[in-house]
Amino acid sequence: MGVYNVHERLIHAEQSEVGSLIDSLAGEHDALWPRRDWPAMRLDRPLAVGAAGGHGPIRYTVIAYVPSTWVRFGFGAPRGFDGFHEYAVLPVDEHRTLLRHTLAMRVHGPARLTWPLLWRHLHDACVEDGLDRAEATWSPPARPARRSPYVRLLRALLARTVAR
Repeated sequence: MGVYNVHERLIHAEQSEVGSLIDSLAGEHDALWPRRDWPAMRLDRPLAVGAAGGHGPIRYTVIAYVPSTWVRFGFGAPRGFDGFHEYAVLPVDEHRTLLRHTLAMRVHGPARLTWPLLWRHLHDACVEDGLDRAEATWSPPARPARRSPYVRLLRALLARTVAR
């Protein structure tokens, strides 16, 4: 099964300013990843091709990186996730920039069930929280993300499982 999932946010800031958010990923002053409410993104070294890590049970390696412009992570886990996720900064005009997150993968094995039932919902909520965080760097989000009742249920169930 193929998955192509895109989230984007128009940010009222210059490309170089928004690009600095990508450069901060997994660092001490990460300004993009919503680590207050989700497992932190951690890498075994500073953001660069070959850096490995992930967030929670999701594992990946940086397979491409253009500073302040684009970063792509290739999946290593969970089993059945074959593909990548990436952030890209796309200029719209002098003072507006599109921040885009793309996930593209083929799922097989157990992921054929876990992606649509579990991971997709958590992924979408996490990415939208990160885009809210990015937008809030310059102004309050125009339309802040809201977690669905299903996402709240999944998070509560996972919290109970982790607490055991």
